Amino acid sequence: MAKIQRFEEIESWKQARQLTKMIYACSDTGRFAEDYGLKNQIRRAAVSIMSNISEGFGRGGNKEFIQFLATARGSVSEVQSQLYVALDAGYIKQDQFEKLYAQATDTNNTISGSIRYLCNSSLKGAKYKEP
Repeated sequence: MAKIQRFEEIESWKQARQLTKMIYACSDTGRFAEDYGLKNQIRRAAVSIMSNISEGFGRGGNKEFIQFLATARGSVSEVQSQLYVALDAGYIKQDQFEKLYAQATDTNNTISGSIRYLCNSSLKGAKYKEP
């Protein structure tokens, strides 16, 4: 398996980026765009997913990376919960909700896979390499 050199190569980061683009697009129209509180909160949660994946990777150690990935999973759940608010308020339609929720679930599953891999890996990250 090729070693990941940059956070942009991480599949869960790519999925989180796509989710963030989708959240920005749907929250920028209609009544959703006028609900500044929910719009701001769901966008911040989506950006948090990407940010925590990249920051954890940048820390250079598996334990810290796992911690940041767990935080990213929490942000995925936050986005999913806020999608229910947007649906219930009539800001998004059921089909939009399902597409966004599925993207969030896929992102969460990929993050979970990365956590499992890191927990079972004998590698401890660049931070802990012996000289």
